[in-house]
Amino acid sequence: MDRVWVLSQDLALHPRWDLRFSRIVPMGGDQQGEPVRFRYEFWLPWHTIRGTGTSLGHRYRKDGQATSVLKFDTSDALSPIGAGSGYWRYIPTEDGVRFITGYNYRPGMGIVGKAFDARLIRPALGWATALSFDRLRLWAESDIDPGDSRNRWIIDAAVRAGGAVSAGVLLNKAINGRNTGWAFLAGTALLTASALPAHWTVPRAGRCRRAPSDAHFGRAPSALDALPSPSTPRIAAQSGTKDE
Repeated sequence: MDRVWVLSQDLALHPRWDLRFSRIVPMGGDQQGEPVRFRYEFWLPWHTIRGTGTSLGHRYRKDGQATSVLKFDTSDALSPIGAGSGYWRYIPTEDGVRFITGYNYRPGMGIVGKAFDARLIRPALGWATALSFDRLRLWAESDIDPGDSRNRWIIDAAVRAGGAVSAGVLLNKAINGRNTGWAFLAGTALLTASALPAHWTVPRAGRCRRAPSDAHFGRAPSALDALPSPSTPRIAAQSGTKDE
């Protein structure tokens, strides 16, 4: 629990494994249960999306669990994600720690963002979240640096893409030459590229569940309601808040 808490709560370590953030800069708080204010960045090749947020963590609870809540906002017109909120739950088990997240947001980018949110942006964000969680798991369990796991994922994806392209080339030869041998090789290449399991050191979004097995854990902690938004001029201390 302590290791997962540090790797996820330290603002310098968080962007190393979480694909949704490129940089997080603290702006104050974290004194006697006071929410932490921060500025976040997401780097694109042509633009840097910037926003602000507030978070509050409860590390020690009577039931042994830990929670962290978050609210964020941005005025960047090019951000596909507008104001929103989320939470993390850290649940101790006999085998380790269950790490659960939930979040929601208003689409950004005006009409364009609303049009693409359900079919493109949310699925992509869900995939990035799941892949990030597996990178964190590899870091916490096996001390595999997130940069190394990212590189291994890129290599794995490139090999699979190469296999798919090779299958297409071989299939074209099979059709033009009416050669069953080429067709067999094309099928083998395609099957290998799509069905061969990834090495355990390669992060995979599919290793993470997309829904919690318990309805209670799928609800946001009550502390999220009392957490001030990033636009609140003055942040009051929120101490002693308990889960419902």
